[in-house]
Amino acid sequence: MIEAVKLFFYQHFDSSAAVVAATLLAIALASIVSYFVCKMVLYAAEWAISKTPTKLDDVLLNDRFMRGLSQLAPALMVSWLLPQLFAPTEERAVAWVNVFTSIYILWVVVYIINILIGNAYSALSAHRRTRPYAVKGIFQMLKLVAIAIGVIVCISILLGKQPMVILTALGASAAVMSLVFKDTILGLVASIQLTANNMMQRGDWVAVDRYNANGEVLDISLTTVKIRNWDNTVTTVPPYALISDSFRNYEPMVKSGGRRVERAVFIDVNSVCILTDSEISRLNDEGLLCGEAVPEVNLTLFRRHIERYLEKSPLVNHAMTCMVRQLEPTQSGLPVQLYFFTNTTAWVEYEHIQADVFDYVYAVVHKFGLRIYQTPSGHDIVDLR
Repeated sequence: MIEAVKLFFYQHFDSSAAVVAATLLAIALASIVSYFVCKMVLYAAEWAISKTPTKLDDVLLNDRFMRGLSQLAPALMVSWLLPQLFAPTEERAVAWVNVFTSIYILWVVVYIINILIGNAYSALSAHRRTRPYAVKGIFQMLKLVAIAIGVIVCISILLGKQPMVILTALGASAAVMSLVFKDTILGLVASIQLTANNMMQRGDWVAVDRYNANGEVLDISLTTVKIRNWDNTVTTVPPYALISDSFRNYEPMVKSGGRRVERAVFIDVNSVCILTDSEISRLNDEGLLCGEAVPEVNLTLFRRHIERYLEKSPLVNHAMTCMVRQLEPTQSGLPVQLYFFTNTTAWVEYEHIQADVFDYVYAVVHKFGLRIYQTPSGHDIVDLR
């Protein structure tokens, strides 16, 4: 078939230039036909794949992958027909076509490999078990490796050298390359460490003080970690910064089912006193005392009452620590700290529970003869007149 085509061209065209032009035109037509034939075959294969029960092959061998694969057909046709249709004396005239075709085939292969890597990442991201893990950086690095190999092979085709010769020449500039791609290399190592040690996943609530970031992790890539702050701004943090520095991950707290409240009220020390029998009787009548032996110090009664209030509250997680304790006295008074965990970790509900508890504390403290310490204001000074 090939010899018959060659004979036809040489019989019907007088000049060698006309033969070359006709041959190139025939090769172009054959490559176009091969493209559409391959496209039809691949679309049929895609339809057959869509009918299979598994969904993994639908994601890996999707429409984009099939289109990329069909682009390989015309280049392979040109690469096969060029040495067949041209005589040895005319090979130099079309050498540039052969080089161009080889480079085109190379980059189509690299393009297909990158599509396959991207599809593999999409398949992992869609899976419920693997969705939270920070594997995006690994797949990005695989794409960079494929592109780097493509660049080396492309240079070897243009220069007519073996790829190992190009690699040897690049080895001398390895220090410069490592400096240029320092962030990429550090990001890859950090992404692997974050994933292997399960330090961070997408959707976690994290706080990175150095970068003033506090919010939800949106994405973990090769060079950046995107954190959506609670004010809806987005902070980008280098992955290696999370490995070299410290950050807080609140996700274990969210999964525990309880969020800590650690807040104190400052009692005026001068209001701490021993209660009289009548005052104790009044507190007992109001239901502010328990049935056991009653101490006489009003601060002790207040602490025990607040502890009982927290123990009976349905808003408190009773499986976790709950106590009311004194801290070291300060110039602003005696801190009495409430230390407990709410039964929810939702931010709005947590703030409401905390506010409700301390609303009650501020409302009941004066019944025990105690005063909350407060720095004098302008209104207090006016009252002194």
